[in-house]
Amino acid sequence: MQYDPDSPGYAKIAKAVQEWEQQPRCPAGRLFYLALPPYVYPQVCKGLAKHCRDFGPDKHPNSWVRVIVEKPFGQDLETSEELANQLGALFPEDKLYRIDHYLGKELSQNLLVMRWANPIFGAWWNRHYINNVQISFKEDFGTQGRGGYFDSYGIIRDVIQNHLTQLLALIAMECPSSSHPDDIRDEKCKVLRCIPPVGIKDCVLGQYTAGNGQPGYLEDPTVPEGSKAPTYAACRLHICNDRWAGVPFVLRAGKALNERSVVVRIQLNAPPVPLFGPRSMHNNMRDEFVLRLQPGEFTLVCLLLLWRTSRLFLLGVLLSKRYRKAGGSEYM
Repeated sequence: MQYDPDSPGYAKIAKAVQEWEQQPRCPAGRLFYLALPPYVYPQVCKGLAKHCRDFGPDKHPNSWVRVIVEKPFGQDLETSEELANQLGALFPEDKLYRIDHYLGKELSQNLLVMRWANPIFGAWWNRHYINNVQISFKEDFGTQGRGGYFDSYGIIRDVIQNHLTQLLALIAMECPSSSHPDDIRDEKCKVLRCIPPVGIKDCVLGQYTAGNGQPGYLEDPTVPEGSKAPTYAACRLHICNDRWAGVPFVLRAGKALNERSVVVRIQLNAPPVPLFGPRSMHNNMRDEFVLRLQPGEFTLVCLLLLWRTSRLFLLGVLLSKRYRKAGGSEYM
């Protein structure tokens, strides 16, 4: 279907929906999910508002219309606000949903439950015990013919400023006053306001080249010649508040890497007294709390233990196997 608001495709959608709704009188919900490039959102929403929003005179009082748009929502603050104004003129705010699908992942949602339903986490979830937080996103494939779209955004806008920043906010936020989405959003926004702008000295950018029989980024025919768009980025952020002052948060994402994974690693401080070996060993073998969102969600706790009275090693205790087996109902 063409994106033009006057395209006949919108009328066809409206007709199909209306025919389906010709059932015994009951509430009807119309949910339009726009899995499209953001630059066509205004055109498509205009077409939907013109042809598909009206239920007619027999509308049930509990019927509703919603529009869902995905990231990236603009390229910067100016374009984001312009897009918000354009869509807001067509659909009221309570009918318009801007989503990040990473928030729907089970471990993303469990971050709040783990932190605020288990007091044990509150005791050490701060700068006094945590040394650093790493949030890593890896893909083992390149643009694969989607270079035109990717090149207009790059890995920072495509992944870091939405998916990974949402995870950072869930990890770093304070306890909300309730589980209502508005209260959770407010606490996430407070954390983001505490992060100073990231300078170039805190970033590493890169672009993948040919290897292992796969073409490099610039060899993709859909990528503009001489493109400087980063396919890899690592950023070090600092949160200037009492809980996190001095703790670096490292966000990194890249395409065409060695594996496909999304992992959060929360590394704790080394013990103040290196009783069981040199300081360098303790610094390199830290206790960790690890969350893997994909592939195969799991939670891992790594502790430093003694092996047969001779040497220290990190033991990883996997928490997710029993969780998956019992459907979350088994006491662990």
